[in-house]
Amino acid sequence: MSSTIKNQQEILDKLNIKNLNPMQEEALLTIQSNPSTVLLSPTGTGKTLAFLLPIIDELDPEKSEIQVLIIVPSRELAIQIEQVIRQMGTGYKAIAVYGGRSGSQDMIDIKHPPAILIGTPGRIADHLRRERFSTESINTLVLDEFDKSLEIGFESEMIEIADALPKIQKKILTSATQRVEIPAFVGMRNPAYLDYSHEQISNLKIKTVLSSSKDKLDTLLTLLDHIGNQPGIIFCNFKDTIQNVSDYLTEKKVNHGCFYGGMEQKDRERALIKFRNGTHQIIIATDLAARGIDVPEIKFIIHYQFPLKKYEFTHRNGRTARMHKEGTAYVIQWVKEDLPDFINVPATDSFRDIELKKSKDQERIRWSTLFVSGGRKDKISKGDIAGLCIKQGGLTNDQIGIIELKQDCAFVGVHESEIENLISSINNTKLKKKKIRVTVI
Repeated sequence: MSSTIKNQQEILDKLNIKNLNPMQEEALLTIQSNPSTVLLSPTGTGKTLAFLLPIIDELDPEKSEIQVLIIVPSRELAIQIEQVIRQMGTGYKAIAVYGGRSGSQDMIDIKHPPAILIGTPGRIADHLRRERFSTESINTLVLDEFDKSLEIGFESEMIEIADALPKIQKKILTSATQRVEIPAFVGMRNPAYLDYSHEQISNLKIKTVLSSSKDKLDTLLTLLDHIGNQPGIIFCNFKDTIQNVSDYLTEKKVNHGCFYGGMEQKDRERALIKFRNGTHQIIIATDLAARGIDVPEIKFIIHYQFPLKKYEFTHRNGRTARMHKEGTAYVIQWVKEDLPDFINVPATDSFRDIELKKSKDQERIRWSTLFVSGGRKDKISKGDIAGLCIKQGGLTNDQIGIIELKQDCAFVGVHESEIENLISSINNTKLKKKKIRVTVI
């Protein structure tokens, strides 16, 4: 743990946040003054920061064991929360553990306990059974997106975790869904409710695009041409549909990534990395991407297939028009298809595919993503990587995009036109005494 513990104002300054939004301000006060809190707020309103600020404020810098346990339904959400804590620069250590991550790496990291442990129910329950960490100092339990964890079948593991924590003094449950039932095993008595779920995303526009073809593929391509070079997500209900759409877009030379539950964790992570750094402007995804993933501002989402439930429609739409920014949700509807009752769009916001006009966007700079075989554990920083690309690789600052640093590797966005020369210049060279491999992913 760092000897320098940041206060709340220093954390907000580091995050470049001038003011908390009303939900975050109320959450801060409520969580601080109540042993049990239920926070309901739409995706994209800043729930993670809302519960982290009061939690971090109450951590004891003198304790060397885990003090906070945060349970999440997905690997992506675990990684996102870990990254948020790192960006906050609190001075406290946080670790995320989840299925698909090396168990031996978990053991190495947990051997030097973090103040905050984040994880999926299955992986946390497994570590508890094996007594890999002490529960004596864990006084705060957060069940983030708890309804999603229950929905995907983690109830028994969550009961096991709750039963294994004898000294919990504070419990926080969060959800983006309005209709939630608090499970009995959490043991919440008279919790304070913060219900912001009714708040609509004011800058969200919803439009339907009528497709003349049942498979909607040509309409999808026309719509993407109409939208132009902007980051967005295409939502499908099944991985087979994703494959079909992906094959079609590949044939039409439209760069994209895919994201669904059946993918290997490494491939899912790399799909998000490429999306964040602009290598891919588009991700084709199931509802797994509707909440709990760390992606940049998204200008649009497309419902290629209708969501099956109203709350799925809400969560998908919540990926755009976040934090008071503008965004559009497009619903592609075959002309002989009826919209679900929960999708209600005025006739003025409905278009036939033949009415869509191609965007006049200029040709954009194309990005590629480099893998670098060195990371934090090798004492390598983002500055070290940027310096290597500039001094030895001959790049300018604007030819280097987002650099994402992991424990044992890094990913770098680079102008596609510079990739070949850069790799020949820096591959198999030394960085901070480590010989690194550099490849395109």
